[in-house]
Amino acid sequence: MYRKICALLLGIALLLSGCAGSAASHVAVVQAAEYEDTSDRLKPVSEPEDRAQPKPAEPAPEPEPPAPPEPTVATLAVCGDAMSHMPLTNDAWSEEKGAYDYVRIMSAVQPIVSGADYAVVNLETTLAGGPPYSGYPNFNSPDDMARGLKEIGFDLCLTANNHSLDKGYSGLSRTLDVLDEVGLAHVGTSRTQEEYDYNIVLADVGGISVAFLGYTYGTNGIPVHKDHPYCINLFNTDYLTNLSALDTDKLSADLAAAQAMNPDLIAVMIHWGVEYKTTENSYQDQIADFLFDHGADIVLGGHSHVLQPMGLRAIPDGDGGSRQGFVCYSLGNFISSQNYELTDTTVALELELTRDNVTGKTEVTGYSYSPMFMLDREEGASPRFELVDAHAALNAGTAGESLQKQLTKAVENCRAILGPDHDSGK
Repeated sequence: MYRKICALLLGIALLLSGCAGSAASHVAVVQAAEYEDTSDRLKPVSEPEDRAQPKPAEPAPEPEPPAPPEPTVATLAVCGDAMSHMPLTNDAWSEEKGAYDYVRIMSAVQPIVSGADYAVVNLETTLAGGPPYSGYPNFNSPDDMARGLKEIGFDLCLTANNHSLDKGYSGLSRTLDVLDEVGLAHVGTSRTQEEYDYNIVLADVGGISVAFLGYTYGTNGIPVHKDHPYCINLFNTDYLTNLSALDTDKLSADLAAAQAMNPDLIAVMIHWGVEYKTTENSYQDQIADFLFDHGADIVLGGHSHVLQPMGLRAIPDGDGGSRQGFVCYSLGNFISSQNYELTDTTVALELELTRDNVTGKTEVTGYSYSPMFMLDREEGASPRFELVDAHAALNAGTAGESLQKQLTKAVENCRAILGPDHDSGK
């Protein structure tokens, strides 16, 4: 009986404890609902993207450095001795034009001369007025010769040579008047002391400034008149005798004056050497060395009436480096009626001039030559004389058998004397 009562009491106790647990549990749920944790609501709310603080700006890219300036490249065309012996003068006469037509004779070289940025030639005659006109030994040619040179495309004439005084001071002076009239610059002779004191032509050669000077070895024994000591630039002090005493004082002073003009290059046009020799002599080498040592960059020679060597030369610059110069000892005759061996063979020379526009250094950076041949169809032919571009005529295939042989020989002679590598037709 006791056990039954204890069991009953235990059951009642368990029942009561279960009920109490349910109530407590219910209260706990209500309290949990009423006191829900809201701590997360106190956390900072993220800003919208469009209200976000801007990020630090990326550094701007460095601008590209400007490209270095391109070099300036120009072309200087050079031709030899322009002479008008009487057979050539007579052949130049045109009844149709009522004038002397030198353009017809020289037209083959016009594409080269007019295509260059600047072109120079040695005018080896006077324009003293006429008729009558004369050839060797005292040259006097028609004014139309100057007009023809201008029309072909030349810009500058060397007027200092052994024939400058063939017609005296008046002939020399009038020659310069005619050149001025047709628009050809000139260097080497002067009408006044003032012209002599400033006898340098500063030319714009395709954007490159070149100072041109001009000289001759002598005057064929004709003395310079005491009233006009300034009329011609002589590089020998013994111009009437031995022709071997270099006037170093004058040359160095003139080159210094040219340098003071601050040109990119200095070119000296010079009448020198021995006629009909295809190699230069030691005196020419001595003179060239002196000119280069005193500032010249280009030396352009004439007088021999036949070709003489040419080439680039490294010139010490005084700072342990060097600059590149160029010497041409002779281009022979440009136009003439001479018929000695090789006097009918010449070239049109083209020099490439380059200025580095970063350093300012300017040099002769290359050269080429075009072989030319003065065709003489012999007395009685009309027209008789014609300058022929050898490569152009050979390539055209229009030359007869005799002329083909002459042109082929002319090309061979040019390559033998000047070297084959710079022949423009190769």
